[in-house]
Parts: sequence; C-alpha cells; structure tokens
Amino acid sequence: MTDAWQPFPALNFVVEILPDGDSKPLAGAAFSDCDGLEVSQEAKTLREGGNPNRVHRLAGPVSFGQLTLKRGVTRGTDLWKWFDRSLANPALRAGITISVLRHDKSEWGRFVLSRCLPIKLKAPVLNARDGNVAVEEIQVAYEAFKWEDKSGA
Repeated sequence: MTDAWQPFPALNFVVEILPDGDSKPLAGAAFSDCDGLEVSQEAKTLREGGNPNRVHRLAGPVSFGQLTLKRGVTRGTDLWKWFDRSLANPALRAGITISVLRHDKSEWGRFVLSRCLPIKLKAPVLNARDGNVAVEEIQVAYEAFKWEDKSGA
C-alpha cells in the first residue's frame, strides 16, 4: 500500500541554510518551529466599460511570506555569524531547503527558498526560574519558493 495519500507529517523536518559562496550548509541548528512558508497573489479588478455588472479579475503581483525559525538546541553560533556576514555584505543571499520527512526519516518533499536574507535575530529569553529550554529565533525574507515532491505519487 502506498503512503502517497497520507497527510503531511509536520513534526519531522530538516532545515539547511546555504549562504552564497559557501560549499556546505550552516551546521549546529536543530529547529523546533518553522513558520511563514506562504505565497499570495494580488488580484486586480478591471471593470468592463458600459457594463456595471461585469468585472474582470487579472493576476497581480506575487508576494512571499517571511520565514521564522526557532531553535532550542544549538552547538554553535552559526546563525549569529550568518547574520553578521549579511550585515557586512548586504548583497549576500542564501538558499534554504526545508525537507519534510516521513516517520521512517525518508524525504516526503521539500520547500526550496531562494535569495534569502536574514532580517531579524532574537536572542533567547533568559529566565532562571522557569527551567525552560532557551529558544532563539531568526526571521528570513525570501524572494521565491517552490515545492519539490519526493513522494513518488
């Protein structure tokens, strides 16, 4: 029986960030949340001359969301270094791949984001009373994304 009909397993995903000019993705980040994968298209309304009951809907500009990544496990300062590099070189961009995995860890499909720019980096909340895991957050603007189906459906 094929699993092509099963819903997206949202709990298993892997994020890879590859800044332009680097030969390997940033390492040391395990993200607990990934949000902001969205695209929308504005619809332009054009009224038909002489006919008040008729309008035409035309495709307008496309806009993309803003990716938010949160992590609670870290082995280094790679996200901070990437942000610093992009501040020093505003033309620096990156590619981001978010692979959605099945329960057996095989790849279901992936979102491929292009021309990514880190725009906000938030340090974790430090609170000695809670005992919670410190979670830092990075927000990334991107210019386009596509879905690559790996399910074989």
